[in-house]
Amino acid sequence: MSERTMPDQPTVRTAIVDDDPLVRTGLRMILGGDPLIEVVGEAADGDAALTLVASTSPHVVLMDIRMPRTDGLTATRRLVEQGSRARIIVLTTFDTDEMVLTALRHGAAGFLLKDTPAAQLVHAVRRVAAGEPILSPTVTAQVIAAATQGGVDASRRRAQEGLARLTPREREIAVAVAQGLTNAEIARAHHLGVATVKTHVGSLFSKLHATNRVQIARCVHEAGLG
Repeated sequence: MSERTMPDQPTVRTAIVDDDPLVRTGLRMILGGDPLIEVVGEAADGDAALTLVASTSPHVVLMDIRMPRTDGLTATRRLVEQGSRARIIVLTTFDTDEMVLTALRHGAAGFLLKDTPAAQLVHAVRRVAAGEPILSPTVTAQVIAAATQGGVDASRRRAQEGLARLTPREREIAVAVAQGLTNAEIARAHHLGVATVKTHVGSLFSKLHATNRVQIARCVHEAGLG
């Protein structure tokens, strides 16, 4: 059976939102080359993105930030507020700390730079569709740095208190998450089943009051373990 028709790998419906037609064309070519990704539509601004998502029900949206009328950050917030189930990857040439943090606060599932290699972009779309948030490595470092500027001692104390609630195995998993490893990679590194890793990660979300893997990573780094 070919990869295109494998029943256990559903097609990831993806929408592209960018005001530059050349960028949209490039992204369509990159994603269209993967047999498990279907580009269901394009939009040139945030307002059009809301209509596009409502009419095509994509699994993943690649969202530019700087666009006319309604920018990508506002569109992301509105989609989340409207209850859209689409997972949004903010894809931009700008990676300032405030933009990254705002995107995550608004509910983005990922933040990638436009110079991300094609293969990594395709992988990111698949991962986000599977429920795993993703950030470019440089973006992750910036989020952690921004979060730890000012009030360092208080942040470290809160992080250490949070990690103290974890079991030894959960702390190992938390450090692995902070290193950017996927659940499958953590499972291989620690000789565990993927389902077991998912259970541990779920426990991390609960005990550390985290809503995504970036917050787990930030806690690990603030506590001085990463």
